[in-house]
Amino acid sequence: MKPAFDFNRALVEKYDRPGPRYTSYPTAPQFHQAFAVDDYQMAARASNQVAVPKPLSVYIHIPFCKSLCYYCACNKIITQKTHRAVEYLKYLKREIAMQAALFDGSRKLTQLHLGGGTPTYLTSEQLADLMDCLHQAFNLDDSDYHEFSIEVDPRTISTEQIQSLRQLGFNRLSFGVQDFDPDVQAAVNRTQSEEQIYALVAAAREARFKSVSVDLIYGLPLQTVASFDVTLGKIIALRPDRIAAYSYAHLPQMVRAQRLIRREDMPPPERKLELLELTIRRLTAAGYVYIGMDHFALPDDELALARVNGTLQRNFQGYSTHADCDLIGLGVSSIGKVGDSYSQSVKELSQYYARIDQGLLPVHRGYRLNADDLLRREVISDLMCHGRIDFGKFETQHGICFTEYFAEALAQLDEHVRDGLLEIHHDALVLLPQGHLMMRSAAMAFDAYLGGEQKGQFSRTV
Repeated sequence: MKPAFDFNRALVEKYDRPGPRYTSYPTAPQFHQAFAVDDYQMAARASNQVAVPKPLSVYIHIPFCKSLCYYCACNKIITQKTHRAVEYLKYLKREIAMQAALFDGSRKLTQLHLGGGTPTYLTSEQLADLMDCLHQAFNLDDSDYHEFSIEVDPRTISTEQIQSLRQLGFNRLSFGVQDFDPDVQAAVNRTQSEEQIYALVAAAREARFKSVSVDLIYGLPLQTVASFDVTLGKIIALRPDRIAAYSYAHLPQMVRAQRLIRREDMPPPERKLELLELTIRRLTAAGYVYIGMDHFALPDDELALARVNGTLQRNFQGYSTHADCDLIGLGVSSIGKVGDSYSQSVKELSQYYARIDQGLLPVHRGYRLNADDLLRREVISDLMCHGRIDFGKFETQHGICFTEYFAEALAQLDEHVRDGLLEIHHDALVLLPQGHLMMRSAAMAFDAYLGGEQKGQFSRTV
């Protein structure tokens, strides 16, 4: 389904307010420390006992970076001391063994994602060692139908190493480009040449990666409509399978690294909307399908096909084509989703090492979903993945009258209806083409925690 975009700047401005990204529901601010290691172990064991256990997914956090990108709000450790990765891998392999012991050995591991930090901070030998450890601990799906992805900093890898990643079983790559403009790159301390990117993408195609994705960021210091138009033109010429265009959230009061960005270099607020409009217009005109949130894909990409056939999923890494899995988070600060629970590991490396040394999983906090949470999670997922909520499905599965149960939420959406963002029929809620950009705003109506009980700060929704 490819929405016919009519970018209405007045409406975008109206609904551009802070809100969750809904990679989970409830969202991370609801996680609490009363959820401990024994709760996680109980959830893991229970996930083996359901009639048809879900396949497994693994996220591994590699926290190290060789240099600081000023815009980055990720949990990272800036160091040139590569021996720190050797120590980290030693502990990571111990956690892999501890986690694997909780799950039935017959369950296939069909998804794997390495994020960071900079996963390609690790050498080819270290990555091979890590993959070998995963093979020994879990029942990895060795067919090429699996979804094994890795985030790549183009400054840290050669074309030969791209081939090595493919041989290790990775079949999806995500290149962090952000912007090609040299002044913007200098302003955020991330300088990389076009030639590097082009050579690496060509190498990925030669190695037959199933999907090559490129990450861009709009709203960075010194960006102009003209300069970002040049970047978009070069990306379109490169023709990656997927493009993620993220809105930069400038929160220097919360993110120390962002204080290194000069205030006078930041674009005015209206510039971000101009850049967003430009991005949508250029990418859709070039044949990319708008998937949702920040994501675009070529029409024959699995993500676009899943959007059409109704199998699109959403998890902590964003949109996915694979069936819902039990997600095991490995490494410092990683987040997992097992059974009806979420869990997050400790954020400090010293705490992570101390927990492993004590023979304990590094679970720091988490959340167990109740029946209302499970219902609302599914409603929000349907809205964000499929652009519609079919009331009858939830009435059958959950024994409710949808319009009565969600009367307050539907009333909150009256203004969205008047503004032509969505329609509410007797049997379904349907996002209209103009409403796809504001899907987070619509999803917020179904969030029971926004307001009094909700904690934390969120990025703007558009």
